[in-house]
Amino acid sequence: MSKALEGIRIIDMTHNQAGPACTQMLAWLGADVIKLEEPGKGDVARTNMKDKPDSDSLFFLILNANKQSLTLNLKTDEGKALFKEVIASADVLVENFGPGALDRLGLGYDVLSKVNERLIYATIKGFGTYGPYSGFKSFEPIAQAMGGAMCATGFPENPPTFVWPAIGDSGTGMHMAIGILAALQQRHATGKGQEVEVSMQDSVVNLMRISLRDHQRLGGVQPRTGNQLGKNVPGSTYPCAPGGPNDYIFIFAQQQMWKAFCGAIERPDIIDDPRYATTEARWENRETLNPIIEGWTRQKTKHEAMKILGDAGVPCGACQDTGEIFEDPHLKEREMVMDLDYPPRGTYQMVGCPVKLSASPADIQRPPMLGEHTDSLLGEICGTDPQELARLHDEGVI
Repeated sequence: MSKALEGIRIIDMTHNQAGPACTQMLAWLGADVIKLEEPGKGDVARTNMKDKPDSDSLFFLILNANKQSLTLNLKTDEGKALFKEVIASADVLVENFGPGALDRLGLGYDVLSKVNERLIYATIKGFGTYGPYSGFKSFEPIAQAMGGAMCATGFPENPPTFVWPAIGDSGTGMHMAIGILAALQQRHATGKGQEVEVSMQDSVVNLMRISLRDHQRLGGVQPRTGNQLGKNVPGSTYPCAPGGPNDYIFIFAQQQMWKAFCGAIERPDIIDDPRYATTEARWENRETLNPIIEGWTRQKTKHEAMKILGDAGVPCGACQDTGEIFEDPHLKEREMVMDLDYPPRGTYQMVGCPVKLSASPADIQRPPMLGEHTDSLLGEICGTDPQELARLHDEGVI
């Protein structure tokens, strides 16, 4: 079965998370992704937080499935020449080096677009390539801080709070994947590539658009509200049995769900109680209503409560910890949690592809070992013969 992006060759010069998240998604959708790495070192994520001495780290493994690894030393003239041959065969280049790094190597867009006018040159930066902060570097927490996410997260009595879903890194990667797909579509009409730029700060700001709406709608900087979603009751987390640190459920019932909610928690007597009959009344009387709700949730486990409320049509979700995610039967059925084998590590668990295409489902393959495909790719793309490959290895070019 053909894949959605079959025939699209992507040169992946990214490292850590934002870039690899983008290129892995495109690889899952069928693109031929060639991860270009430095000989002997590779992506810094291969060794970052390494937990087994004879295996690449899980940090690398969870972000680089379905790719091939090609090693080239771009600090050598021969390495640069081979790189340009590879670029001539490519559709997309993705990079997330520090500001100006590829330009200093003589491999910026102005150079590579002359090698391949159809090339889509995708660059991920902390703050972009222009603007007052363009020379600054960034990481996930910095993107969250500068994009407004930290000041909107947490409880009012506590400092601005970092959130663990990687909205700055993987969020930027998903924005870049959209940009690359748009540029590929435009190339069908024009025959020419272009630069695509996504910054981490811009991506977080885009994901903060609802809070920015509220700033204007409600007249200024909004206080942190913890887990409370607007002026809704129920509209927060509630404690469940047996009372552990993660034994909570989030419940959100709008006005049209109030009757169903009351029936589900076995309190039909409060359906028409004037203290709770409207959204506004429930908020005004939350000090008496929340204990009623907690009185029910504390008698149920979070998954028992979720089943009862979910069956009644009330939006809710158990607050699942990382162990529960790995064991979630729904996620397993949807192939969002799956096993892969990576020698010499053996079997490990990773997240599957969240984009489900009926005509070309993702086929998840193990990540590449460093330089695993160098000889075969240079032979195929550049016509390099075995004797020449041996020389290039000996001289540290590949």
